[in-house]
Amino acid sequence: MASAKLPTPDELRAVGRQLGMTLTDADVAFFLETMSGNVAAYHAIEAMADPMPVVKYPRTPGYRPEGAENKHNAWYYKSEVQGAPSGKLKGKRIALKDNVCLAGVPMMNGASSLEGYVPDVDATIVTRILDAGGTILGKVHCEYFCFSGGSHTSAAGPVHNPRKMGYSAGGSSSGSAAVVAAGEVEMSIGGDQGGSIRIPSAYCGVYGLKPTHGLVPYTGVFPIENTLDHTGPMTANVADNALLLEVLAGPDGLDPRQVNVKTAQYTNALTGDVRGMKIAVVKEGFGHLNSETDVDAMVRKGAALFRQLGAQVDEVSIPLHLAGPAIWTPIAVEGATWQMMNGNGFGFNWKGLYVTSLIDAHSAWRQRADEFSDTLKTTILFGQYALNKYRGHYYAKAQNLGRSLRAAYDTVLKDYDLLLMPTLPLKATPIPKAGASRMETIQRAFEMLPNTAPIDVTGHPSMSVPCGMNDGLPAGMMLTAKHFDEVSIYRAASAFEKAGDWKSIRP
Repeated sequence: MASAKLPTPDELRAVGRQLGMTLTDADVAFFLETMSGNVAAYHAIEAMADPMPVVKYPRTPGYRPEGAENKHNAWYYKSEVQGAPSGKLKGKRIALKDNVCLAGVPMMNGASSLEGYVPDVDATIVTRILDAGGTILGKVHCEYFCFSGGSHTSAAGPVHNPRKMGYSAGGSSSGSAAVVAAGEVEMSIGGDQGGSIRIPSAYCGVYGLKPTHGLVPYTGVFPIENTLDHTGPMTANVADNALLLEVLAGPDGLDPRQVNVKTAQYTNALTGDVRGMKIAVVKEGFGHLNSETDVDAMVRKGAALFRQLGAQVDEVSIPLHLAGPAIWTPIAVEGATWQMMNGNGFGFNWKGLYVTSLIDAHSAWRQRADEFSDTLKTTILFGQYALNKYRGHYYAKAQNLGRSLRAAYDTVLKDYDLLLMPTLPLKATPIPKAGASRMETIQRAFEMLPNTAPIDVTGHPSMSVPCGMNDGLPAGMMLTAKHFDEVSIYRAASAFEKAGDWKSIRP
């Protein structure tokens, strides 16, 4: 980073034009004279050390696995980091989505424009995993800046579904789901702004929890939009999911997303008993235009199994759920353009840990924007247009409507412990072949969001539970609870898991 200096007269005139000002030569000379104190302050900042959390555990830069060692193209970098000698996660192998900072190990967040960046800090969740005795095996691929629900947009190529090669592993936490489904790790970390934990969990048949917004600190994870950002556990069974959440959850004093956080001993919820629980099957979660009848049927069989296990199961209507994707869209499109792109990931106006090395590395994106995936391009092209033309009006109104959407879910959750619906309307789709149309690439990235995206707006905890298999591909059942009531999700998911092999459920 070059040392701060006064603008040249021409630079100051250009800034003036950017701000709608016409500066005379006298104006330029006057304002330059007023700015020396600012530059002196910037020089003082340059001389101070940037206070970053200490990196506590040794690791090597690792290597990019190839061939048989990476047959699903799920891994980006393998670097084994041994945690503490004892703890809740001793003996557990964990993979990190490649939007999570692991100091000394390369990170690209699925994007060619970030490739070559090496973080100098561990995310809070990394430190918590290692303090609990876990072993991190490395970084797994995600989609290009996480803007795809399919697994075909990473600059490193598509991630394949271990259940069926050639099919999508889901996105954007594509590698996170694939390495769990393939049995290469017990646990992985995913991220979720529109469904990116739950989508790949449903496609690959693993357990993926989007925690309550703010329950798990996002510090040191590549941000997209503060009000939508979630990070959380993806595992092969419910017990591991609850165990990992126990380690991850709780405030770290650095993440502004964390407000009035309430934690629990989630592993105590694994009773296998749902008697007395009340589950609301949300009518509007079924029968979307692209819903596959077998998926809807398997999820309804899952609901019927809860009834057999002693839960009260009723169908309810939440009409506003159908407007959820529309409410999510301006927040995701304009918010991500403003924060993730124009704000170089971190934006402004909040207190907490800014990873300045990541800001510097990502800020060069404008020189490489032609390399972006079409999914990212269409998002930020419209996002910037809307910001220019409508001045944030639709973003603001969507955030206001988000409170109405939360209230609609909360009204039902006053009388019920859980909402139940399909995680996704469809099973995993074929990965677009080389030479596929650009429109197919976009369609395969965004077609599966109608049930997951609304829950990112409202921040409720929500888990994809595998609930059936057809044509070699899993279906996912989504359980959603009150804020900070992950215990109810784990109680129900544990009972469902113990009732029998989910793969035996057929449409």
